[in-house]
Amino acid sequence: MTADILFRKAEAQDLSQIWKILQQAIQRRKEEGSNQWQDGYPNPEVIQHDLNNEHGFVLADGDVVIGYTAVLINDEPEYAKIEGKWITNDDFVVFHRVAISENQLGKGYAKQMMLSIEDYALNKGIYSVKADTNHDNGPMKNIFEKLGYVYCGKVYFRGSPRMAYEKVLKK
Repeated sequence: MTADILFRKAEAQDLSQIWKILQQAIQRRKEEGSNQWQDGYPNPEVIQHDLNNEHGFVLADGDVVIGYTAVLINDEPEYAKIEGKWITNDDFVVFHRVAISENQLGKGYAKQMMLSIEDYALNKGIYSVKADTNHDNGPMKNIFEKLGYVYCGKVYFRGSPRMAYEKVLKK
């Protein structure tokens, strides 16, 4: 990551940029023929909830938001119902709603954001990162594979199955 690009907690003034980036991602998924994010989720209320609870994070170059994600610790009830098996059952960081600005795609920012999430976990003394994606989200599945995430099974959100992944970080 260049020196100017920071992974930081999202702030209220980031909301409009975050929502624009998510709208682009929602449209991109639609154009790819996916049903992911085509049911009114995510929406501005979800993002505001992330910010209010300090779960929202951005990858930013100064005041310009490049990407967004929500990062939580031990907070995903659906993961307890996995059809499959997690590698670990210890504390974990989970991330949702990864989106990169349309004009920044293909530059490795999603990968940088995920590596920053791993650093965040390690800084909290947590050695497991869990996430999920839609079965047809090829770019996300490719990043999981490149970064060493292991497919663990299926979880369900709003009635739809999602592919669940975990990466155990080195202590």
